[in-house]
Amino acid sequence: MTYEFDHHTAVHPNGDGSFAAELDRGWVVGGGVNGGYLLSLIGTALRATFPTKPDPLAVSAYYLSAGTPGPAEIAVDVRREGGSVATASVELRQGGETRIAALATYGDLDRLGDDVRTTAEEPVLPPPDECVANTLSPQEILEMAPMMGRFDMRFHPDHVGWVVGQPSGRGEIAAWFRLVDGREPDPVSLLMVVDALPPVTFDLGLMGWAPTLELTAHIRAKPAPGWLKVRHATRNVAGGMFEEDCEVWDSTGRLVAQSRQLARQPRPA
Repeated sequence: MTYEFDHHTAVHPNGDGSFAAELDRGWVVGGGVNGGYLLSLIGTALRATFPTKPDPLAVSAYYLSAGTPGPAEIAVDVRREGGSVATASVELRQGGETRIAALATYGDLDRLGDDVRTTAEEPVLPPPDECVANTLSPQEILEMAPMMGRFDMRFHPDHVGWVVGQPSGRGEIAAWFRLVDGREPDPVSLLMVVDALPPVTFDLGLMGWAPTLELTAHIRAKPAPGWLKVRHATRNVAGGMFEEDCEVWDSTGRLVAQSRQLARQPRPA
């Protein structure tokens, strides 16, 4: 069975170290294609480049221009491949214009040790059936973000006040997450998950598209099947920008991905 996500992130080698891809319009949000989806496309190309090191460990990406639905090229420049990790620089281009420039380190998560020590606290969420489904989002949000149709998200009831004009002001949004077609999460899909929720600035009453300037993701473990818990938070909005910290926890309660991005503050309509 070919899942929707795998079809939308498929890449095809050009024979010169680059890959051809097609950016699907189902991942549009605001003024462009979602940055997490683009990161997963890059992640897929890197996985094909390093077959013995198939998992992203660290990816840092700079977003230079907004992606648009249609053909794209992913150019991979291998900088070093050692025994346990490999590093490459990557550019995703459209029409000769670079959309993303990234540096990534890949490895094999199955070969890492099992020692886990964390002081991070797993988000506490009511059961999915007691949370607020993304399908109940205001029509203007659904129109602005067609990619919402790719997910089944169930938001913490305390984190959706922005929907009715009553944001909490805490700068926090947490939700259950899974893909609508039933595809289970894996390390490459986590590159998309860290950028899938609405901008955390919604919880501050700042609505609108928030274009990413830079995003760094760390993938810490292969996620177990089932629902993911995703939490976004911000502590500082200044100079027209804000940071968004993300944690992703799998169904066993393990922290499997972390990210921080710097994004532009949404502008008033």
